[in-house]
Amino acid sequence: MPQVFKIGSYWVYFWSNENDPLEPVHVHVSQGAPSANATKIWITKAGRCYLCHNNSGIPAKTLNNIMKIIEARSGEVLQKWQAYFGFSRFYC
Repeated sequence: MPQVFKIGSYWVYFWSNENDPLEPVHVHVSQGAPSANATKIWITKAGRCYLCHNNSGIPAKTLNNIMKIIEARSGEVLQKWQAYFGFSRFYC
């Protein structure tokens, strides 16, 4: 599980075995260790966040703050995605 960074007790990470073909650039977020029901956030080509689902039930205010931080650090997310998976494509 490549960890991108942490935001307090929340992990922002990639699954190392993403689907084939590889899904567009996104991160998973969960409190504590990675889990199968993690929240999924797409990263757009413009570096914005788009919530795919909040399966881990992160409270709305907390999730909004996490998404703002991910947007501010989207360049880092994209760089780490490219380094790990070898290419990038975007949801939008």
